[in-house]
Amino acid sequence: MPQTFLGELSQTKFFDLIKPLLVGRKTGILTIKGNENGEIFLEMGNIVHAKTARSFGEEAFSNIMSWQTGKTTFEPDVPPREKTIFIPTENLLLNWSYKKQEWEKIRKWVPSPNAIFRISLQNGSEDKNIKGDQWNVLALANGTRTVLEIARMLGSDEFKTSKVICQLVQAGLLEKGEERGAPSKKYIGGDFFQMAENELKKIMGPVAPFIIDDQLIEFGETKNSFPQDRALSFVEALSEDIPNDKKKKEFKRAMIEFFSLEK
Repeated sequence: MPQTFLGELSQTKFFDLIKPLLVGRKTGILTIKGNENGEIFLEMGNIVHAKTARSFGEEAFSNIMSWQTGKTTFEPDVPPREKTIFIPTENLLLNWSYKKQEWEKIRKWVPSPNAIFRISLQNGSEDKNIKGDQWNVLALANGTRTVLEIARMLGSDEFKTSKVICQLVQAGLLEKGEERGAPSKKYIGGDFFQMAENELKKIMGPVAPFIIDDQLIEFGETKNSFPQDRALSFVEALSEDIPNDKKKKEFKRAMIEFFSLEK
């Protein structure tokens, strides 16, 4: 069967492209072509094989999930050439979600790819050990370049570069280029997210928690400090992943009712 173009990774996240195939229990091959090329094989909605030029299996899958560019196509009903991923897909996604949880910690120090950093003006008398990748970031953090611009200049990705910047900020070597005052906000309780996961699982199955985590990153928020005034927009975003219109309305109604009671 002919390949179907799914999307460009510079415009959408890879998880958003693969999610309908997992939910629909599809069999076939996902091909990603760009600065790097990769393949992911699905068998009845399970991820059983992944390959890039330099890796295969779980490592290749994790690498592909972090790619920022590349055209993605899907050819259905193509059996896997081999199997290099032997854990259940839910566990594979869980391992990947650990990386996303690390993102939440990094976001406290590096709020967005457009954040700007500069050499800290504070002088410390103690000696500091600086690694090679940290030196490279320090050399480029001149108070005008964004995190994403630094990552591209290093030939790295946003995650790795943000992690290094986070380390340098915590060590007192970098500081934000601009300080922004944040107004006081009301935050929504954790029960809201548990309710969302429970309701979404009824419809989407085991991918539900990963859909929620993915949207949290899209919103640039965390479960522990999610603004109350963004809750309804978050529910609306989650509902867009539900293909059935009737179930979509039921999910939105249940969440809005719960939110009203919690509020």
